[in-house]
Amino acid sequence: MLELSGPIELSDHRYGKAENRIVRVYRDGARHEIRDVNVSTVLRGDFADAYVSGDQSKVLPTDTQKQTAYAYAKKPGPQPIEDYALALAGHFVDAIEPVASARIEVDEYAWERVEVGGIEHDHTWVRQGTEVRTAAVTVAGKGSAQRAWVIGGVKDLTILKSTGSEFADFLTDEFTVLAPTRDRMLATSLAVQWRFADTAGIDWDAVYAGVRARLVGTFATQHSKALQQTLFEMGKAVLADFPVLAEIRLAAPNKHHFDYDLGRFGIENNGEVYHAADRPYGLIHATVRRADAPEAGQAWEQ
Repeated sequence: MLELSGPIELSDHRYGKAENRIVRVYRDGARHEIRDVNVSTVLRGDFADAYVSGDQSKVLPTDTQKQTAYAYAKKPGPQPIEDYALALAGHFVDAIEPVASARIEVDEYAWERVEVGGIEHDHTWVRQGTEVRTAAVTVAGKGSAQRAWVIGGVKDLTILKSTGSEFADFLTDEFTVLAPTRDRMLATSLAVQWRFADTAGIDWDAVYAGVRARLVGTFATQHSKALQQTLFEMGKAVLADFPVLAEIRLAAPNKHHFDYDLGRFGIENNGEVYHAADRPYGLIHATVRRADAPEAGQAWEQ
């Protein structure tokens, strides 16, 4: 048994204010706009004394971080969530001396404008599904040494197709009971993040809409031999269409749909009635990146 006797030290630390729920309404005319977000802040820097000795003299309270997140939502817009996060992170790094880096994570909830008599209403919306747009921005360094990294994304994007998928010729052993199939339903709830190669001159909203459309379109049209193959093809298609992206990470739970046994009742079931199983489920991950992608730096560091 290995016994260690070296000194005990604080090896890593960070802190912030999680899940600030902010709704911003833009009232610049008769037609209003809305952005509904959940914002989390994470600061890294010279805060070790707060942990080791309880000295709070360098600690910016998490309540102050909350107030700042709301104040920065007041800026003119509508602001894409990436611009908002860059500005907020930049403030913490520039204005708060002990802060070495700031990470801002934003979830945006989509609202669809109501139509009345075929005409869009100026100030009424309906909440859209479970799908959430995401952004994670990290800003580090002071002055000319400052760098920024932006990750866009989407989560809880639930998608299903009733055919065009198979799963066969897989490895088997003495515990394998799964039967191969050449025609099955494929469904998942995607969580996808894409890393931008740069942060200058990006139309964040246009990239988000385009990436989402490419993900969904590839899922629909790519004949799937496995969810693994589908994820790779989706990632490859996105990078091919958007040269401003360095890499993309995809996670997909396989939302299994099993043919329900109606034969015991003398009823044929030819891929028409399914049992939707919520657990357990296969969970597939893939990262697709360009060979010449710039290094990720602190982009993925939480």
